[in-house]
Parts: sequence; structure tokens; C-alpha cells
Amino acid sequence: MNERSKRLTESGFPIEPVYGPEGGERPGEYPFTRGVYPTMYTSRPWTMRQYAGFGTAAESNARYHQLLGAGTMGLSVAFDLPTQMGYDSDEPIAHGEVGKVGVAIDSIEDMRVLFRDIPLDKVSTSMTINAPGSVLLLLYQLVAEEQGVPGDRLNGTIQNDILKEYIARGTYIFPPKPSLRLVADTFAYCRTEIPKWNTISISGYHMAEAGATPVQEIAFTLADGIEYVRAAIAAGLNVDDFAPRLSFFFVARTTLLEEVAKFRAARRIWAKVMREEFGAKDPKSWMLRFHTQTAGVQLTAQQPEVNLVRVAVQGLGAVLGGTQSLHTNSYDEAIALPTEKAARLALRTQQVLAYETDLTATVDPFAGSYVVEAMTDEIEAQAQALIKRVFEHGSAVDAIEAGFQKREIESSAYRVALEVDSGERVVVGVNRFTVDVEEPYEPLRVDPTIEQAQAARLATLRAERDSAAVEAALDKLRAAAVGNENVLYPMREALRLRATVGEVCHTLRKVWGVYQPRETF
Repeated sequence: MNERSKRLTESGFPIEPVYGPEGGERPGEYPFTRGVYPTMYTSRPWTMRQYAGFGTAAESNARYHQLLGAGTMGLSVAFDLPTQMGYDSDEPIAHGEVGKVGVAIDSIEDMRVLFRDIPLDKVSTSMTINAPGSVLLLLYQLVAEEQGVPGDRLNGTIQNDILKEYIARGTYIFPPKPSLRLVADTFAYCRTEIPKWNTISISGYHMAEAGATPVQEIAFTLADGIEYVRAAIAAGLNVDDFAPRLSFFFVARTTLLEEVAKFRAARRIWAKVMREEFGAKDPKSWMLRFHTQTAGVQLTAQQPEVNLVRVAVQGLGAVLGGTQSLHTNSYDEAIALPTEKAARLALRTQQVLAYETDLTATVDPFAGSYVVEAMTDEIEAQAQALIKRVFEHGSAVDAIEAGFQKREIESSAYRVALEVDSGERVVVGVNRFTVDVEEPYEPLRVDPTIEQAQAARLATLRAERDSAAVEAALDKLRAAAVGNENVLYPMREALRLRATVGEVCHTLRKVWGVYQPRETF
């Protein structure tokens, strides 16, 4: 037994690593209600990530070095809207958005700067990118190769969850069918080329931010997960060849008890689906591993320091629920991009939870709690019923195209808005316990000249590269997209030759088209 599992209380008696009746479910055992690993945080804490990225690659690189120096265990990259939508910074549609909500990445040259002097074999990197997720992953792999780091030594995650974009977020490019093909191609590519990479982070977080209840969050997320598994199997992949690399992404709200129960129920549902519906044999295929982010939608611009308390409570819920990694929001995010001080305080919140409390002394502290066990059963039952309603449409994609998930989430969001407006739901500092005058706050501002600087970088790149070689590589990508070849291999070669993110995505747009949502009301 290691030293962490022998911890004593402040009063001097030992804390057992696991509590519970003989013969009951144990952590690390199917269906993983109590956690996916037997020792959980008693052997090591969760991965502490901080989501960062703004302006230029150089500015974001400086922030990453600051976070790593402060003790962050993993990086989490935010991309600007043009990058998320597959456009270059010099395109007219990108005007006014370059570098605003994340970092602008147009080519391999930007990716080199983004990870300058960061050893990619020693950090775990998560990239919040969906429609062009494969493009950014390949750029990351190419930069790692330039560092001498082969693909089998890379660790990280791309979000790559396109279905939730149609439901709740909107940064889609292609229609669902080719989008699912691209996801399946990424699964197959990473199995061979980047085997430790988590190829998708199936996200309920953005649904929650749009107004989904905890039950809706896990039901719609797990339904999307089922759809991805079906698509991969239909593409000829064996379930146990890709399922262990699936991961999930959930929110942690201030309603701590329900959030803990939500995480426990989600693990149980997924384990049963993978073993019973898909016949997975590898226990790793049954495990629902997930990243958690505290609830940005619950942060307030009024009295922003109160958000420090909210984030601490939300982070506590994620840890008690058994998350594998955690991002804690900065207290000033409801106002602007986080300042360096705010980002450091958000990280310190996690470090206090990990090193100053006794949360890491025992596995699944709320097991056996009457309220949490009852809530877990109730959430599981309601989520199972809602998943059934999704697939009554035929598939998760069919339900999306019918507007089912979107309508359900918008109905919940409307109910919450009415409760806040009426005062029935208290939001401290907004509809109760307000102040007459807010203290002044100086937000972090993005330099508006970034757009021109990125355009100049692109002009230089296009002038210096071998344009004929790039066009030939894009032609091969186009041919692969028309046929059945895995598109990531020709895509990688085009990016190596300095094709831009926009050029690659436009090549695929010409073959696959662009998704146009149907009016659902």
C-alpha cells in the first residue's frame, strides 16, 4: 500500500482507501459507478488543465509557459472562431474575429510557434477543436516530429465531437454524414499513428452551457457517443480497437450533490451500453473517462470575485464525482479573456483541493450517501428514458435533424431564465445581494492589429512555399474525399507542405458541401 493510501486524519486515525460493505461494488469494477480506477486519487491526483489561447501563437505560448511554471499538468488549447470554422485569418469572413476567443492557427508555422520550447513528449495537450479537429491534430503531430517526438509518444485529446455542434454550439462545417466519416477516419488513423491519443471528447459541456439539465446533458452526450461507435463499426473498425480511446467532457455546476450523482450515473450507463449493446470485451472499452470544466454559464460579471467561490464548489463536485482531468474557470471570464493572475488563481483552486483537503485520501467519498445513491439511480433512469426517445427518431443524427435535442435544451434554458427573472432561482449578485456600485476592473484586451499580422504571415508563407506541390497535395486530398481512402494521410502531406487550415477545409467543402440547418420551429 502506498503512502497516499495510508493517510491519517488531523486527529491521527487512518483513512481507508475504500469504504463500503463486503461484496458491494468496488471502484475500478464494472459498471464503474464508483470510479474507473481502483485507487483513483489515492495514487495520484487528477490532471489539472487550464484552458488557454488568445491572440497570436506567440502570446498563447507565453501563457502556456506561465501555466506550466505554476504547476499545470496539461495544456488545453482554445482556438479562435475562424480556426474553429476552417477559415484562414485573411479571409473576409474572419474579419473582426481573429485571435478574439482563442489563438489563430493558420498553418504549421503557427503551430510551431504555439508549442515553441514545450516538449510534446512530456505534456498532455487537449485541443478544443471539432469540425477541423483532424487538421489541427495533424499539425500537432508534424510539429512533434520536428521535435523528434514520434506519434506513439504523444498524449492528449482532440474534442472532435461534431454532433454536439449541430445541437448546441454551431461551429460545424460539413453535413453530418461526411463529418462522421471524418471522425471514423481519425479513429483509424490514430490507432496506427498516434495510439495513445484520445480521438474524441464527446461533449455535454456545451449542451449544459446552452441550458441542458444534468439529465439532458448526459443523455444527449451518451446518445452521441453511441452514434460515433455505430459509425466506426460501420466503417469496419472493431469496437475494442477504438473504444478505449474515447473520452467525454462534462460540466460541473454549483448543485454539487446532483453533479456527483450525474457523473456516477453516466459511468454506469456507458459501461452497460458498451458491454451489452456493442459486445465490447476489453474492460477499458467499458470505462467512461471524462474531463470536466466548471460552469462558465454560471459565472457573473456582477461582483466577479464571487465566481472564485462558485468555481471552488464546482471543482469540488467534479473531484467528488471522479473526473480524470479538470479545468477550473477564471473568475473574470464573464467579463473578458482571463488575466494572468485570474488564470493562476483558478489553478491554485485545484491545487488547494488536491493538496490541502483530504479528498485524495479515499476513493468515492460519497458512496453510501442516501441522497447521492438515490439521485444516481434517478438520474440513470431518467437519462435512459431520454436516450430511448432520441433513438425513437432512428438515430442521434435523425433526432438532431428533427431538432429534438435542441428543442428540449431550449425549453430547459427558458424555464431557468424565467426562474432567475422572477427571483425563484437565486443568483448571488444578480437578483439578490447586489451592490450599487461595482469595483473597476481592467480586462485583458486582444491587440486589434493581430488580424493584419496574421494576414502578412500568410502572404509570406504563400510566397515562399512550393505552390505547385501544395496544389498537387490538395488534389490528392480531394480524390481521397471523393473515394473511400482515409483522408488524414493526404491531408497530413498537404499540411507538411504548408497548405493552410482554410485551404484544406475548402478542399473538403468542395467535395462534401456545407451543412445548412433546417428550421425546427
